[in-house]
Amino acid sequence: MSLLPISFISRNGAPTRPPAPAPAVEWGYVDEEGRLVISPEMRRSMGLEPGARLRLERDGNTIRMHRPLSHLAKVYIEPTNGCNLDCVTCFRNAWQSSIGRMSDATFASILEGLAAIDPAPTVYFGGIGEPLFHRHTVEWVAQVKQLGARVELITNGTLLTEKRSRQLIEAGLDLLWVSIDGASPESYADVRLGAELPNVLANLQRFRTLRKGHKSGKPQIGVAFVAMKRNIDDLPKVLRIARQLGAMHFSVSNVLPVTEELKDQVLYTESMRSVTYLSSQQTPQLSLPKMDFDETTREALFAAFQSGFNVSYAGARWGGSNDVCDYIESGSMTVGWNGDVSPCWPLLHTHHSYLHNKPHVSYRHIIGNVQERSLMDLWSDPDYVAYRERVQSFAFPPCTFCGGCDLSLDNLEDCISNEYPVCGACLWAQGLIRCP
Repeated sequence: MSLLPISFISRNGAPTRPPAPAPAVEWGYVDEEGRLVISPEMRRSMGLEPGARLRLERDGNTIRMHRPLSHLAKVYIEPTNGCNLDCVTCFRNAWQSSIGRMSDATFASILEGLAAIDPAPTVYFGGIGEPLFHRHTVEWVAQVKQLGARVELITNGTLLTEKRSRQLIEAGLDLLWVSIDGASPESYADVRLGAELPNVLANLQRFRTLRKGHKSGKPQIGVAFVAMKRNIDDLPKVLRIARQLGAMHFSVSNVLPVTEELKDQVLYTESMRSVTYLSSQQTPQLSLPKMDFDETTREALFAAFQSGFNVSYAGARWGGSNDVCDYIESGSMTVGWNGDVSPCWPLLHTHHSYLHNKPHVSYRHIIGNVQERSLMDLWSDPDYVAYRERVQSFAFPPCTFCGGCDLSLDNLEDCISNEYPVCGACLWAQGLIRCP
């Protein structure tokens, strides 16, 4: 396929003001020299600097343009890996790491690194622990927001006191994610041990009320739900709760079985088996229109979705993409509580899980530490860049589909001689595990 070179000029060549956030849809045009011209705002938001190398894919009538690997667009910050709860789904049930809290010096190094990035990346406070379990997190949200960054934070909601709510609103937080894995006190407590659903909902309702009187109309509210056999029937009710709370975002993930007990709770056994089949270009295609999903259509549509065809629903792929790492696609990096930098938070801590009912170990992969090197220096590390290129092309064997050999027991090596860390067994890359 012949690709048009991208022009890095404005339409009239005139100086522009600092760009506002780019709209999701806009018009470009092809100039007299055959160059594709897009707005400065869109170029800047996607990191399309002169010389940037990016991957293009033709998909029917569209061209999919991936974010350049050189663009650092999102930074995950883990204030602490400690928590006030003991949830059955937590990574901390499957590791031997020590609990720690980020120091002021470590955060100062992160803040200095963020200040040097233009445009400022989105910053997401979250990791394995509860961000509000660290007494400086709200203060750090305000400091990052002063850089002009978009800031998000995820919480279990139990520590969202009136004081903290007011502070987060005044700090300028853009989006507050809250984890709710059950619609009744009993089902909620079955997953999130030590928490009480009525108190969490009361905290969120108060947060919403306090936010209403604030001039910015923020933060928006998002609800995150981890689905498994023991709570999937609660999903419609949790969706209704989210609507009642005025949530604008709702994220559902499958559970990662980090303990033997959770092996029987997964909802994606058949989906894992179809990963390789659906990745094939030879997969038969089925195009469905929008229609009511009710008693009349439910059985037929369910059979169609499970038919083995690659289904598109009203023009959108039903099964989504396989072999795609959201962390790489979003241009993100993760900083742990001690300043260690990793490509994603699943690689931030060594942890155990189960794949095809067999133990699997994911060993941590650290690029460096923010107290020794700046964020951009770490981001531009040649080995890290090479790793991102390898993951974007996803030249790994399909361990999620196969899982038959001893090499699938950890992420140290695979059957086609890829170097550590290998990602063929990553459930995130197959769209099975999702993070908000």
